[in-house]
Amino acid sequence: MNAKVTWGGRLTFTGTADTGFTIPLGAGPSVGGDNDGFRPLEMFAIGLAGCTAMNVISILMKKRQDVTDFEVTVQAEQALDHPHVFTDIQIEYIVTGHDVDKKALKRAIELSEIKYCPAQGMLAKVVPITSTHLIREAS
Repeated sequence: MNAKVTWGGRLTFTGTADTGFTIPLGAGPSVGGDNDGFRPLEMFAIGLAGCTAMNVISILMKKRQDVTDFEVTVQAEQALDHPHVFTDIQIEYIVTGHDVDKKALKRAIELSEIKYCPAQGMLAKVVPITSTHLIREAS
């Protein structure tokens, strides 16, 4: 995998990778930025949420679960001192559907955590990660 950022002035960058998609990166005014893009550490949290979400929904689809909506949130606490590393990460899986099997969801989450999600595999080596889940019945 290859990735790069290209400077756009001040603290503005455009990130790209092998896929060719681009994403804006920026910083807040308090540190000299223009508040015009994702903060780099936000991308870690989004990457984690996306990685595990893709695993879990894929597994639920294979298990023929009738999911109508799915969301994964990541709450990452950061150290107060530089380099402001993550000190605790909480992942919440919110699944809406018809008769979604709680066991199937728990197993999908477990497989993502221990086998399939490289983002979680890497981050779990340096920061505690906990997860919760919620199943909502679709109307």
